[in-house]
Amino acid sequence: MKKIYFLLILVAATLLQPTLANEPDSAWVFSYATTKNRGGNGLHYAWSIDRENWQGIGPEFRFLFSDFGTWGAQKRMLTPFVFQDQQGEWHAIWSLNDEVGQFAHAQAPDLHTWDSQDYPYVMDDANVLLPEVSFQPNENNYAITWLSELGDETKIYKTTTTDFKSYTPTVEGTAADRLNCREEVLIDGEKQLGTISKVSWQMIDGLIKYYQVSQYKEMQRAERLTDDATRFADLEPLTAEITAIPENSKAISDLLIGIFFEDINYAADGGLYAELVQNRGFEYQLSDTKGRDKSWDSKKAWNFTGSQTGFVIDTVSPIHPNQQHYAVLTISEVGEGVKNQGFDGIPLKAGDRYNFSVFARGLEGAKGKLLIRLVDDSGKVYAEGSTKSVSADWKKLELTLTAKETIDEARLQVIPQFTGKVALDLVSLFPQKTFKNRKNGLRPDLAEAIAELHPRFVRFPGGCVAHGDGLDNIYRWKNTVGPLETRKPDRNIWNYHQSMGLGYFEYFQFCEDIGAEPLPVIAAGVPCQNSSCGGHGQQGGIPMCDMDDYVQDVLDLIEWANGDKNSEWGKLRAQAGHPEPFNLKYVGIGNEDLITDIFKERFEMIYKAVKEKHPEITVIGTVGPFSEGTDYRVGWDFATELEVPMVDEHYYQPPGWYLNNQDYYDRYDRSKSKVYLGEYATHIPGRKLNMETALCDALHLINVERNADVVSMTSYAPLLAKHGHTQWNPDLIYFNNTEVFPTTDYFVQVLFGQNAGDEYIASQIHLSNNKKEVKKRVASSLVHDSKTGDYILKLTNLLPVSVDTKINLVGLPILEGEAVLSVLQGNPTDEKARPENRTISLGEPFEYNLPAYSFSVIRMKSKEQERK
Repeated sequence: MKKIYFLLILVAATLLQPTLANEPDSAWVFSYATTKNRGGNGLHYAWSIDRENWQGIGPEFRFLFSDFGTWGAQKRMLTPFVFQDQQGEWHAIWSLNDEVGQFAHAQAPDLHTWDSQDYPYVMDDANVLLPEVSFQPNENNYAITWLSELGDETKIYKTTTTDFKSYTPTVEGTAADRLNCREEVLIDGEKQLGTISKVSWQMIDGLIKYYQVSQYKEMQRAERLTDDATRFADLEPLTAEITAIPENSKAISDLLIGIFFEDINYAADGGLYAELVQNRGFEYQLSDTKGRDKSWDSKKAWNFTGSQTGFVIDTVSPIHPNQQHYAVLTISEVGEGVKNQGFDGIPLKAGDRYNFSVFARGLEGAKGKLLIRLVDDSGKVYAEGSTKSVSADWKKLELTLTAKETIDEARLQVIPQFTGKVALDLVSLFPQKTFKNRKNGLRPDLAEAIAELHPRFVRFPGGCVAHGDGLDNIYRWKNTVGPLETRKPDRNIWNYHQSMGLGYFEYFQFCEDIGAEPLPVIAAGVPCQNSSCGGHGQQGGIPMCDMDDYVQDVLDLIEWANGDKNSEWGKLRAQAGHPEPFNLKYVGIGNEDLITDIFKERFEMIYKAVKEKHPEITVIGTVGPFSEGTDYRVGWDFATELEVPMVDEHYYQPPGWYLNNQDYYDRYDRSKSKVYLGEYATHIPGRKLNMETALCDALHLINVERNADVVSMTSYAPLLAKHGHTQWNPDLIYFNNTEVFPTTDYFVQVLFGQNAGDEYIASQIHLSNNKKEVKKRVASSLVHDSKTGDYILKLTNLLPVSVDTKINLVGLPILEGEAVLSVLQGNPTDEKARPENRTISLGEPFEYNLPAYSFSVIRMKSKEQERK
């Protein structure tokens, strides 16, 4: 631990050192990328005074990272070529892989502040290798040349540009067009291939300091509460005085705590969506899992008790074009039928009623009833009933089943009571006890756990799900509304299936049921930046010739949500049972996008159309997937230029980041866009949630609450994860078919959501220990809730010792007597901590012992409430 602090001091001292008088005016910089990690480590630099002895900066520290393609498979930088143009700007171009007919380009003023990358197509049917650039003074342009492999032959090709935005048609070049100026140099005992440029020593020094600052930040990020036993071995219990400053108050957002729902980790089908039949429409396809699960086809989760040929999938005459597949059963003798295993079984509760339905039609004159049973693996019957007779046309058959006993893993049987052929589709089983008893509704215990958060808004349907895996997989809201038989299912970007039973109507209905604002997120005309289908990540967008139609889809969504019941799209909402408008106020455009020219052109088109047609709607933009870097910087510049009212920030950080960035939003310009912190979480090795992550969340939200005049909304991510189907950790709420497992971080969200305010009242903490590492672990926030009149004090202590606190709220109309105290506490590794509630006596001032490793909320009544 002492070593880390010594390094921090050393780095800080180094950054403050002035340039020495004996340093050279200029030196050489070598730009290169290694082949390590398949070329995925990015751009590196080394410097030299004499071009013979080279000093790596890092070494192999990444100054630029390729954004092309998917994580793991792509993101490669091969043979970069770095050069300075005639205006002094630096450029880097590189080969992306051995296949595509594109090269990459990025631009920077200083070799480390790189702008967005672009990937121009220059070859139709060949690769681009060893690209390089030269200035042509006679033509006043830049020639880009490269090698391409065509069969057994390698040829030279070239194009020219003046702005690195548009390029002339590719033509074949000659050896005379090539510079061939890459050199091999020895760095740390290994030969590397790259380009050499002469630069000022000031630029070299800037690169070194950039690296040192980055290392300093990484050391800060590495700080953990689990090291406290050593860090604070001699720390004694502390005292503190907290004093309110009522004259220094400000209005803050009352929408601060919300939720983000994405269909990841089986959050929808098999999770929040209460449907108990898996693959009810026989629409599963091998492509849903990208071929990884060979059993994943239209018969997934179904078994037939007759001959193998008696159960086939057909597409000739479906219920609706959007539901292409259906099952055809050939019944040789009564008793044969199909069985569905559900999502890890079908849970039943004794005495509960379940609604069964199926679309069926008899083929070749077959007629008769369907016997419906809920059984266990041994055949024991837990509920049964018969439908009306099937007919020659598709007909929806329904009945109600009552469970005789409780069982966690039942199966559904559909047994035709006749011989011959019968077609089945959309086989469904719903508990009647859904959240708010809604038809096609939500699993009540999960929905209630979400409602307990008191979210002020719900962001849906993603996340990565919103903009999909390639253009064909972009989430289209129109496919998710209307009768279930008309909805169009799709593969999930997380590699399973979305039935779209939980669609836009159900999302909006849920928002209304829990008193939250709906916040739909629409793709900005581009797919997910990590797409693996239809291209290499977010390198293409919806063709501009199709963008008018796409923009109209966004405008139609607003009409569907808010339009009169007699309008074209409002009528569809009314037909679903909601004639009154949903009062939509917010629309998100984009999610973690790369802020490229492709993105900008399409976002601006959508944004301006919504702004013109619906000025009452707040559009929320995006500033990339991280809290710093190119997309964050360029995204903010773009949002400022367009005057986007709010932007969506995302970051997942370790504990040390939250400890050392408590002024993160204090620095924000209040005249620019408001912030929606749409995805964040504290990540530790192993991706578990415990008191360490919970306390860091609480610390961050206290600091966000202080800045709620600029941070309007926040939502932890992801929200839900099903045991056995978890692709991403950590998540706020885990569950299986019958149980819900809230995490420590969930209870932090509950305490903030249930104790929100709309006015922030400044306060100051005087701690008996003034050491920085101690002071930054004790924080407070005081807010006023004008709706209830309550004053709410939030306190967090991330130290291993308690803090005897004297709280002085003089000047505020606090009612003396008792207040409600909620405390979440435990050791940093505790995964089972839960809040405890009790009362606390108030006075002027009053005392409170703030426990070690704790988050406390004191909710106090006002004197105005007593008068009422």
